[in-house]
Amino acid sequence: MMDPNQITTEYVGKILEEKGVKPSFQRLSVLKYLMKSKNHPSVDKIFKALSQDIPTLSKTTVYNTLNLLTEKGIVTALNINDTEVLYDYIFKPHAHLLCTECGHVYDVFLDDSFSGIKEIDGHIISEAQINFKGVCKKCHN
Repeated sequence: MMDPNQITTEYVGKILEEKGVKPSFQRLSVLKYLMKSKNHPSVDKIFKALSQDIPTLSKTTVYNTLNLLTEKGIVTALNINDTEVLYDYIFKPHAHLLCTECGHVYDVFLDDSFSGIKEIDGHIISEAQINFKGVCKKCHN
């Protein structure tokens, strides 16, 4: 995982430009938040965190930015719980674990061979997500 101090606006802007996304202030802010926080936030959580420093930010802008970043393969939308979509910056292929006790979502690093799968039984694969539900080690102990 990258050192949060290395996640500069310039670095984030480069990531956006490499994926063909114009690095607006709002897009930079949303992606930088996702890269630094690693807390699998919802649109509401991102909006609340950023609107304190960006009073002109709208929830619609956050939603549209996340849709664009998801479409460009920069972030992934997680449908791991039954209440809301969560978002995650894709820094390295990984799975997720939702703790059924505390509700926290953890990154789980597996053999990343699943991330390179392009075809299964003649079906074309465009995206792979592996999600687990169970009890995390903090709640288990």
